[in-house]
Amino acid sequence: MQTIENLFTKICEKPLVIGILNVTPDSFFDGGKYTKKAKILQRAEQILAEGAKIIDIGGYSSRPSATDISEKEEFDRLKPAVELIQKHFPDAIFSVDTFRANIAKFFVENYGVQIINDISGGTLDETMFDTISRLKNVIYVLMHLRGTPKTMQNSENTIYNNVTNDVFGFFEKKISELNLLNINKIIIDLGFGFAKTTEQNFELLRNLSKFTTFGLPILAGMSRKTMLWETLQCEPKDCLNATTVVNTMALLNGAKILRVHDVKEAVECVRIYQEYEQSRYS
Repeated sequence: MQTIENLFTKICEKPLVIGILNVTPDSFFDGGKYTKKAKILQRAEQILAEGAKIIDIGGYSSRPSATDISEKEEFDRLKPAVELIQKHFPDAIFSVDTFRANIAKFFVENYGVQIINDISGGTLDETMFDTISRLKNVIYVLMHLRGTPKTMQNSENTIYNNVTNDVFGFFEKKISELNLLNINKIIIDLGFGFAKTTEQNFELLRNLSKFTTFGLPILAGMSRKTMLWETLQCEPKDCLNATTVVNTMALLNGAKILRVHDVKEAVECVRIYQEYEQSRYS
């Protein structure tokens, strides 16, 4: 298995795709699809076969107004799924999508999980940063969020003086806190769809290149989200083309990671983008 240093270097060098595997009954797009062993394995195999470099596995739905679940329930969803996938795909690279420090600690220490994807940027568990610091051998995804998944779309959480400047300020503060704890392998995620209106999401996408000044890889997670189906007046299931469009915009503006439900199409998007970039210098 490659070292965390090598993995982080690869993430920084060229764009890659993370495939989503939600072992939840209530995620906004694929909730309930992957709760049985056969389906979990089928999905993991598909993610890897279609070219994703990382499987992002989540046991807590973070859709707007999602019901809160206990740490034990989240753990009980994640553990058998991670064990199952590791048994059949021992070389798979895992990201665990959790804002709970105890869960992060368990899966890094016991299953060698390489990435912790924290939707709250350390705001929902005050021990997360210290935990990541002690773990050392892990990459941390720092995402912007206000409130909780249940409250994030409440009007008070979507009011900004200037959404780009306010989110930028959040990262300045949090990255500084992480660096003081000797945490440097950081991926930033602007949190599209989290405590933001459709208009604010598109403003952040338009200004995404400003966040490259942090010198850290940027993860773009817009797959089939509200900003797309609300704009097109359709359903999430009808937003594959729209997802590809915004993924392309994100790559052109400096994103290094696409976190998606539809891996094949995202991998193709990356390949076309890379050919486009290469042609500029040939």
